[in-house]
Amino acid sequence: MHIAEGFLPHPWWEIWFALSLPVVAYGIWKIKKAVRLEPGIKPTLALAGAFAFVLSAMKIPSVTGSCSHPTGTGFGAILFGPSITAVLGFIVLLFQALLLAHGGITTLGANTFSMGIVDPVIAFIVYKACTKSGMNFYSSVFLASFLGDIATYVTTSFQLALAFPAAVGGVFASFKLFFAIFAVTQLPLAAIEGIVTAGLFKYLKQIRPDILTKLRVEGSPQVTESPHVAGDAQ
Repeated sequence: MHIAEGFLPHPWWEIWFALSLPVVAYGIWKIKKAVRLEPGIKPTLALAGAFAFVLSAMKIPSVTGSCSHPTGTGFGAILFGPSITAVLGFIVLLFQALLLAHGGITTLGANTFSMGIVDPVIAFIVYKACTKSGMNFYSSVFLASFLGDIATYVTTSFQLALAFPAAVGGVFASFKLFFAIFAVTQLPLAAIEGIVTAGLFKYLKQIRPDILTKLRVEGSPQVTESPHVAGDAQ
């Protein structure tokens, strides 16, 4: 979910920038480290960024000042971990703001925090927990992508509630209102994202299983003990 340009008042847009930029900076360092260890991951990084760009560009108008859409960042989180995906999310959101008037520059920090940070963190944690519990690989991918998308929607609702608390009930009342309105479009979109992401992983496992093996994706065929950097926890 994107918050539109100029919709967040001072000081909220600055606060979300301050929270997001250190994570993006750390992610840039992680990318440099990963590329040094395995230069061949560059095309896969590009694929993850392109996937997020295409899915998150499919917007549906929602509450004034925002829109609903899939995020696509769960795919990158499973492959590379949250911090690297934060960089991909930041780049995707920047290009969408400049080229598609989707989101905005002043709201880039807030949108990066919800879609590029919270979403990948939740997706990564859910995926790891599911695979360690023995859940089917594709079910794990679906659930991770689905809940990551939902986390974005919850975070955006909270960001808007903080900026625009209700006259009666304050932030909590405003959050409930945004949460309820967004649910109409975001829940089915999250399910669609989970299905599409699982389908993309199935396609990769069929035609390029070596990519998942090199990145040490749990559930990939013949995972080796190679030193390649994949997720933040590895």
